[in-house]
Amino acid sequence: MALPPAGTPLGVPTSTPARRLAPVLGVTAVVLLTVSCITPASTLFIIVPELLATQGSGVVLALVLGVVISVAVGACYAELGTRSPSSGGEYVMVTSTLGRTLGWLTFALTAALLVVIPPIIALGTADYLTSIVDLDRSTTGAVVLLLAAATAILDIRANAVVTSAFLALEVVTAGVVAGLGFSHAQRPAGTLLHPQALVDGSLSPFSLAVLVAGLTTSMLIVNGFGTASYLAEEMVHPRRDVARAVFWSIAVGSVVILVPTAAVVLGAGDLTDLRRLTIPDFVTSWAGPGVSAGVSAGIAVAILNAVIVMVLQNGRVLYASGRDRAWPSAVNRALSWLHPRFGSPVVATLVVAVPGAVLAYVADIESLVSVTSVIVAVVYLLLAFAALRVRRRPHRGWKMPLWPLAPVLVVLALTYAIAQSASRDLLITGGILLAALVYEVAYLRPRRATRFLVDARDDR
Repeated sequence: MALPPAGTPLGVPTSTPARRLAPVLGVTAVVLLTVSCITPASTLFIIVPELLATQGSGVVLALVLGVVISVAVGACYAELGTRSPSSGGEYVMVTSTLGRTLGWLTFALTAALLVVIPPIIALGTADYLTSIVDLDRSTTGAVVLLLAAATAILDIRANAVVTSAFLALEVVTAGVVAGLGFSHAQRPAGTLLHPQALVDGSLSPFSLAVLVAGLTTSMLIVNGFGTASYLAEEMVHPRRDVARAVFWSIAVGSVVILVPTAAVVLGAGDLTDLRRLTIPDFVTSWAGPGVSAGVSAGIAVAILNAVIVMVLQNGRVLYASGRDRAWPSAVNRALSWLHPRFGSPVVATLVVAVPGAVLAYVADIESLVSVTSVIVAVVYLLLAFAALRVRRRPHRGWKMPLWPLAPVLVVLALTYAIAQSASRDLLITGGILLAALVYEVAYLRPRRATRFLVDARDDR
């Protein structure tokens, strides 16, 4: 029995032409969606404090190093994404350059992140609303994921409008922190270039060793810029605009994070406060509890915005796996079904969001925070190797300048970062890869003619 065309709606005869995600997005809409996924304001409030506690006034230098590495990774996304504009994102890029096996392993790693990261982020919503209203943390996280799913199944342009409004509030929130910090500056700007680190709560000289120790965290501050590649299939001019969207997203996200961080360093009463106080604590000391509550509410909105875009993009990755026939036929048909009005992958979106909501409600999902960094680093490493081989064949997409400098830098930095990771996180990552390899060898490989037929969209 012949397989139905990938993307065929449920219940429609197999002779019906396959429906695809519609190319309707311009570069501005993609940048807004991508920056929303980066969610720079929540990064400012969640990740930056971890760096402040060790990097001290050197945190800005650590963040700049992280941005440099992100630009190098972004160059890999940009070149690979314009060569293979597909909603499958990383696994399509790796498959088209390094082959099916490594492509499938890449999908397995990204699939693990699809379910784990959104509930981890969503759980933070209640934390930032406690100054306004008392909410159960687990219930709030689950509700946020379900709200995100309801929004994500709408038309992609409607999502761009919703996330743009939320992003505006997010940027205003970061701007308030920056303005308050600079207006209450306790030390000159030169402190940022001649910093001091914090070791066991005490000031100490800032060294290269301290800077590198924060690499695994700082390199992920603008993680999410890869969303531009996930949306490439829905872009009007993907070969021209994927690279623009990637780099503009990194630039905007970096500014929204770096400027308020510098303001906090300069405005802190004492540098040792960077270890023991949160950013809302600093806002309270500068402007009072009312403004601090408003800022916290803005962060809650930023988290919801990020979860919406994560669910939206993650549903599209799962949709692509069904369209590319990575599963048994019935599963492929369900995952690749598109809503007749909104053109969105409804089943794939719900398959991502609903388990995430359950995990947020019943599981200690945050215990997996550290392993997500390792998984992301391994995915980036695979992309870097793919970028080193992408020039084997000519392609019509954007080509990074100074190739292969960017992927080589990524390989060196991430090899170091992975080597410094906890053995537990490495074992979990290895277990995911092993399980994926078993599925590939036992199910996909014997069916190479009919399964995992990756759609690299080379026709566009």
